[in-house]
Amino acid sequence: MNALRSLDSLDPARFDNLAILKRLASSSRKLAELKGIAASIPNQSILINTLGLQEAKDSSEIENIVTTHDELFKDEVLPEAFANPAAKEVLRYRQALRLGYEQVRDTGLITANHLVEIQAELERNNAGFRKLPGTALKSSRGETVYTPPQDPTVIVELMRGLEHFINDETLFPADPLIKMALIHHQFESIHPFYDGNGRTGRILNVLYLVKEGLLDVPVLYLSSHIVRTKSDYYRLLQSVRDQDTWEEWVLYMLEAVEQTAAQTITTIHAIKTAFFDYKHRIRAGFKFYSQDLINNLFNHPYTKIEFIQQDLEVSRLTAAKYLDELAAAGFVQKHKLGRSNYYINVALNDILLGRSK
Repeated sequence: MNALRSLDSLDPARFDNLAILKRLASSSRKLAELKGIAASIPNQSILINTLGLQEAKDSSEIENIVTTHDELFKDEVLPEAFANPAAKEVLRYRQALRLGYEQVRDTGLITANHLVEIQAELERNNAGFRKLPGTALKSSRGETVYTPPQDPTVIVELMRGLEHFINDETLFPADPLIKMALIHHQFESIHPFYDGNGRTGRILNVLYLVKEGLLDVPVLYLSSHIVRTKSDYYRLLQSVRDQDTWEEWVLYMLEAVEQTAAQTITTIHAIKTAFFDYKHRIRAGFKFYSQDLINNLFNHPYTKIEFIQQDLEVSRLTAAKYLDELAAAGFVQKHKLGRSNYYINVALNDILLGRSK
């Protein structure tokens, strides 16, 4: 197999075929619609928190780090009472995603050093790029299907080239969605880290869309599509390496963008509907209504007394009273774990579990 080449050695014209251009047009329209719908949510952190948590779960599942929504949400509100290693690892993914988003927002760039920091947040180590040989990607039967670059100097050189490709628009005159597909493939093929390459690469996808202005906040996550089409994803990754089938890979990624954007639009519409329903009914029925209360209930699928205390700046007794009254009215469900209580936003939880109508 030929050595891994830099992306700017590809001819952009090869992606101007009819099938890619048609899929690119429909994917771009759907992504633009998603950007507009996301902007209509009054508090953007709601989407970053809730959809980011969903992405963390799906992306980790690809790496066989499996947890349930219930375990994940419990660990978020009561980490001291709920010791679940998989849930804690998934929550680190969301932290890494937030870190990456802040980096792009603050600098307008995605650098190799940024990716090192994201991976360090994921893995809780500072190993950096691979320095020792021996990394190989194996099939489910244990057969080696791909050996990424082994020389540390080559890895650094390739990552430096990828950084330039990501940030210098003049290097490759192609649509950002096509470039996103190429960037993801190159990163996964360099496989620069000992661990966390898949999850870092999937974070890179959405960060690039934010960097290019196709999204204002990170709300398009392809992991759910990859989970459903895992065999195609890995087959097409390898086919590019073996047979140079870049066009098929780009089509796969464009379809992933279009389908995921459509699903995310539906989810955001449902969250927005539930948000305003809670807002209007709580405002009409409870004297303690405030916008901070509504934001709290939708920032956390599961909330607790301490979150209400902090966000509303009220006493513990008052926060407990608010939540118990909302539970009696059916807005939240009260549960006990150990000696602590937590409260589930019924509508939001149903949406995230796919149970909303």
